Amino acid sequence: MGKMKTLRDTGLMFRRSMQHTLRNPIWVFLNLFQPLLYLFLFMPLLKSLGGVPGLPAGKTVQVFIPGLLVMLALFGSAFVGFGLVDEIRTGVIERFLVTPAHRSAILLGRLLKDVVVLLVQCILITVCALPFGLGVNLGGFLLSLLLYALIAIAMASMSYAFALIFKSEDTLASTLNTIALPVSLLSGIMLPLALAPLWLRDLAKINPFSYAVTASRALFAGNIHNGDVIKGFIIVVLLALVTFWWAIRSLKKMAA
Repeated sequence: MGKMKTLRDTGLMFRRSMQHTLRNPIWVFLNLFQPLLYLFLFMPLLKSLGGVPGLPAGKTVQVFIPGLLVMLALFGSAFVGFGLVDEIRTGVIERFLVTPAHRSAILLGRLLKDVVVLLVQCILITVCALPFGLGVNLGGFLLSLLLYALIAIAMASMSYAFALIFKSEDTLASTLNTIALPVSLLSGIMLPLALAPLWLRDLAKINPFSYAVTASRALFAGNIHNGDVIKGFIIVVLLALVTFWWAIRSLKKMAA
């Protein structure tokens, strides 16, 4: 009964969050607009770099798009905590906490909405990239969607945890920007880390999302059983579990 109640409560929270998003789709559009700008305005600049380490001649799109989708998962999910701050301020979360709704369902429903929105955006970006010569391995692409979903869970959980702790947009914004910028720069999202100096590549080894980018590129190439894919999934799964536990713990502290 407990598990069924959690699932039912999660479904209700998901439906509420999705309806709220559909009533105000500008946030979804803005998250999609930036990757499209990179696709149409930045990717053509990479063609002249074809042949350098990590960018095979004629295949720059195969390297760029998987990294771009990881960037979308990172930044599209990192700032979802702002909506939670608003609901904390208006008393919505407090009202949820005094209902019989399971504590984890309050966040699980929101996370599920974040994942669904992200996956729709990833599919749209991939379709838009097909005319640029992007080749897609179906099995690898489906697995990559799972990878992006896990990244979204990790980043959104972290964002919700910070929102529950700070309860302030200003503090939340500065904190998330401080984390997201170096994480993205040290992931090899825009350009492969093979182009970076040795010290920068060594520094990137402590960044879990650099492994996610490598796994994403391997999946698009159809290398499903590649060791980099397995390593990337293990790291991202562990990160998602830790950040989700942290978010739930933060919510329970607020309810105490």
